[in-house]
Amino acid sequence: MFGLATACFFAAGSITASRASKLIGAYSTVAWPMLIGLVITIPLVLIAGTPSGLAGTNSLWWAAAGFGNVTGLLLAASAFRVGKVGVIAPILATEGAIAATIAAILGESIAPLAAFVLLVIVGGVSLAAMGKDPAPIPNERPVLAGILATCGALAFGVGLYATGNLSDELPIAWLLVPARTVGVIALFIPLLLLKKLKLTKQAAPYVVLAGIVEVCGFTCYAIGAQYGVAVTSVLASQFAPIAAIMAYLLYKEKLGKVQIAGVVIIVAGVVTLVLL
Repeated sequence: MFGLATACFFAAGSITASRASKLIGAYSTVAWPMLIGLVITIPLVLIAGTPSGLAGTNSLWWAAAGFGNVTGLLLAASAFRVGKVGVIAPILATEGAIAATIAAILGESIAPLAAFVLLVIVGGVSLAAMGKDPAPIPNERPVLAGILATCGALAFGVGLYATGNLSDELPIAWLLVPARTVGVIALFIPLLLLKKLKLTKQAAPYVVLAGIVEVCGFTCYAIGAQYGVAVTSVLASQFAPIAAIMAYLLYKEKLGKVQIAGVVIIVAGVVTLVLL
């Protein structure tokens, strides 16, 4: 239930980011939702109170979670400017697999089967990024989009791993704060002071919706993970095909056969790796 809700919210976030980034650029596309998200989470944080676990090493994980998430969002928004949702979203969906890999590397050696699945996922990313596009969109650069999305997934993976280290120490409300705090301090305020923060009437609904669905999606994932991390992660990763379908219906984005094969391989690989 919560995993599926997470997938729907994340898919909506991909769709809104895709459109907003083309209208106002990647930086403003991330900055506005971070401000909106912070406004939403502040009351929740006040209700939860100040946790005792926010000290020492946890403060470093807190910062890593924030910077990883914001960096991932910036790279994702940049990818959406030059690529299709149907290709980028599945690559971003590998964040969970990347977080699991980081945990394995830092804790113990990776199992041979897991390493093989990771290689398969890399192959899927290559197919999705370099496959022939039957209907290119304006200013499309699929290889660059694939590279940016891959780097975004790596950043998200770091943020997700850092958040995982805090999940037993902090309330859900406090897990929502790092990215939004970093986003406002490191992105929104500097852009505002430099007079480079952009917003148009056409883009406004997209950034508002993005700020809301990001908070809702992460909250649903955190709640679902308390009942079952594996099932919730698998369901949440399905935001990729949902986003691809939404992009086709709303934006008429079409993928080639090789690209579709790459997307299928990525999604299947992520699900397999989570269940191992």
